[in-house]
Amino acid sequence: MGVRVFRLNPAREKEGKFRTYHVEVQEGARVLHVLHAIHAEDPTLSYRYCCGTGQCGSCAVRVDGEPKLACMTEARDGMTVEPLNLPVRKDLVVEMEPALAQIAPLLPKGQAECPAQEQIAAIKPLRDCIECLACVSVCPAMEVAEFAGPTAMRQGMRLALDPRDSGGRIPEAIRAGLFTCTTCQACWKVCPKDIQIPGKAIEKLRALANREGLTLPRHLEIVQLVKETGRTVPRTETSFLEQVDEVIEPAGPVKATVGFFVGCMYNLRLPKTALDAIEVLKRNGVRVIIPHEQVCCGSPLIRTGQLEYLPTLQGKNIECFTSRGIDTVMTMCAGCGSTLKNDYRTPFTVKDVNEILTEIGIEPPARLPLTVTYHDPCHLLRGQGIRDQPRALIRRVADLKEMAVVKCCGAGGGTRSGAPDVSRALALKRDEEIEKTGADCVISSCPFCEFHIGTFSETPVKNVTTLLLEGYRKKDEGKA
Repeated sequence: MGVRVFRLNPAREKEGKFRTYHVEVQEGARVLHVLHAIHAEDPTLSYRYCCGTGQCGSCAVRVDGEPKLACMTEARDGMTVEPLNLPVRKDLVVEMEPALAQIAPLLPKGQAECPAQEQIAAIKPLRDCIECLACVSVCPAMEVAEFAGPTAMRQGMRLALDPRDSGGRIPEAIRAGLFTCTTCQACWKVCPKDIQIPGKAIEKLRALANREGLTLPRHLEIVQLVKETGRTVPRTETSFLEQVDEVIEPAGPVKATVGFFVGCMYNLRLPKTALDAIEVLKRNGVRVIIPHEQVCCGSPLIRTGQLEYLPTLQGKNIECFTSRGIDTVMTMCAGCGSTLKNDYRTPFTVKDVNEILTEIGIEPPARLPLTVTYHDPCHLLRGQGIRDQPRALIRRVADLKEMAVVKCCGAGGGTRSGAPDVSRALALKRDEEIEKTGADCVISSCPFCEFHIGTFSETPVKNVTTLLLEGYRKKDEGKA
């Protein structure tokens, strides 16, 4: 088996390098077994391990770019093994002490109080952390801000739920950067114990902060706007809903019928993009039903911990689609789609527009002389597991050049409004990756990403459906 392994001794060199090793291991061997075999030939290789059973977290490394436990990950020929994205002490050994020091201990109360059964059930999803720091190594906010990180926030919520703890966990979490988290979910997706840190810890801490009157003023303004208008952004131009009928028939035979959940941004900030999507859907045989009484999905309220008004929004949105007998609701906004799929209990199926277009099979558009790159919206990639569909659609129209890393642009989790400096710093880092591709255009599938990246990048930003529409218009010009 051939393996590329990162080597660096900071005492002797500034730059690390990869060295290829060839070792023999049994079929089904784990990465840790491969490292043991390499070490037998080259004792200078440094790496951590202890239990070998996925319980201690000490052997966390990156395997082909993804944080993994070496003892639990099956080895494969040609794989690359490198340290977590943390300061390197030597080879695969990283500096863990600063991050571990952020994990707060339990501060016992004078009189012991046993947790109730419901408290134990709430704590259980948070207590399995093995402190491997995989989550810390992928957190975008920690790269640009003084943020204690996801595992510290997880511990803060675990202690906040424990009646035996006497610490003031909410003010402590705010000082540690609670509102700088973009809720991108990268931490959850790399956690070997599948701890849902954004939803089970950070958003819950923000909800506790809201109960204590510690919600950020800008976030309070947003919930007030929702109560007054049903939307999280103010009206600045003619809305999408004012420009369309409730039922839009396709140009040809009906292949599918969907209800369209528009979302605040496409309704009030980027209505032209939503209109482009309608043209693409019409051309491909999709009847679109658009209830005009729909309101905000509530995602910004959930992400910022303001849950009191959420049931009202959920009730209105579910009613407006069920009353029309709609069994499939389509979203264009990644945040709306993730919220409807994960935070609602709907009697209908929710699908993203990229899923709809892929499933029905689209008319081939003309190819455009463009090289584009694609930005994965966090709430589409991680929130809905949608990666390949938008890429397949893009490749029908243009050449796609991928960015080296998939990371948050900084628009989500209330960060753009509540921590604008953090949001801006993340957008500029994303723009650096965009420029490296040399692409003519950035394609995405989320209004927040499109709007935010467009604010800080000189490279044009377009939605997947807008790119498809441009391909169709070129095709029509050729026929004419």
